[in-house]
Amino acid sequence: MSTVIDHAVQARLIASAPQDRAVPAQLRYEPADPFAVQISFPPAASLDGADVQWAFARELLARGLITPMGAGDVQVWPCGPERTVLEFHAREGVAMVQIDTAELRSFLARSYALVPAGCEGAHLDLDGTLAALLRRA
Repeated sequence: MSTVIDHAVQARLIASAPQDRAVPAQLRYEPADPFAVQISFPPAASLDGADVQWAFARELLARGLITPMGAGDVQVWPCGPERTVLEFHAREGVAMVQIDTAELRSFLARSYALVPAGCEGAHLDLDGTLAALLRRA
C-alpha cells in the first residue's frame, strides 16, 4: 500500500521575542518509511528563509503525548491537556513549537490505521533497499 498521510496543523513557534507566533506545519507519514514521521515548516518559520523538515520516530511522537520523551535532536512532551511541545535541536540553535494534542492524536490514529504499531517491519522493503545500496557501491 502506497498511501501517504499528509496532515496540516497550526503550530505555535515559541520564541524569546515578545510574542510567540503561529506558523503552518505539515505532518507526513509514509508506510514506505514505517517507523518515521515527518514535519515540515514553511520558509517564514526559519531564520534563513528556507523550508525546514524534520524526521523522527513515530513512537517518540506517540509516547511524547503522554510523558516527556527524547534525548537527542527531537524532544516531545505534553504541555497541559491540550498542547504538546516539540523541541528541535540543530547546530544553528533550538526551536520549540506547540501543537494541539488532539491534532497529533488524529494524525497518529490515521498512521496506525495504515501501519499498526508493531507491524512496521512488514512494510520495510529490505530487498529493494539492499539492491539500491549495492548499485551505489
